[in-house]
Amino acid sequence: MLVATDLDGTLVPIDSFTIPDYTARVLREVDAAGIPVVFITGRPLRWVEPLREHVGRHGIAIVSNGALTYDLHANRIERIRGIAPDVGLAIARDIVSALPSVQLAIEFPDGIRLTPNFEQDFPMAGAPRGELEALWDEPAIKLLARAPGVDHGTLRDVVLEAVANRATATWSMPGLIEVSALGITKANALAALCRLRGVDAADVIAFGDMPNDIPMLDWAGTAYAMADADESVRAIADHIIPSCHEEGVAKTLAELMGRLTPSER
Repeated sequence: MLVATDLDGTLVPIDSFTIPDYTARVLREVDAAGIPVVFITGRPLRWVEPLREHVGRHGIAIVSNGALTYDLHANRIERIRGIAPDVGLAIARDIVSALPSVQLAIEFPDGIRLTPNFEQDFPMAGAPRGELEALWDEPAIKLLARAPGVDHGTLRDVVLEAVANRATATWSMPGLIEVSALGITKANALAALCRLRGVDAADVIAFGDMPNDIPMLDWAGTAYAMADADESVRAIADHIIPSCHEEGVAKTLAELMGRLTPSER
């Protein structure tokens, strides 16, 4: 058995770097029972590292929507799938051509790089800033697109059309579209991890709340959506559980643990 859980809006409040005490205790109990709980998130690595102590004995986190699998205990990249500069720059040019006000950034294992007009919602001290052609000199984990003042639906449609079949575009919050290499999803990375660990999809339970979680929820044997999840996520889930603010993931895991016999753990 393996547990895969999204972070923002699922295990922790959006943009939080603190796991509530009850949830932390349940995570420790599940880990002690020999059941790995894998954080699988759209967050970049630098926003997962503050949660390092809660990762469990396995040490693995899947970040950037599946583009990077990282061992936080060994500080080692386990798997990386990036967008080549030529492909990414062509996509970026098409996005800018269709929506000149768009703001773009690119994510790498060592941090983010910003175009001149990209507005920072969070401090990114030391982040390189410049034109994409100068910044994009190696495969990037993600291309980020935002356009303040443009509604999410318009931004989404523009980016999806520009990306076409050259990469994978998704979103975990309104107003920000995340573009990964072709075929990269949370499901893709989770399946790769489970193959290495000899875990069947049927033995995976997954938790999520936003459209970027759908491939993972579809792949897992049992899918849980938060009560306040996006409608598209609730529509495909096997079960609806209490919201993140009610610590629904922890309550569900505690209940599941109570049902399992030692031989099933």
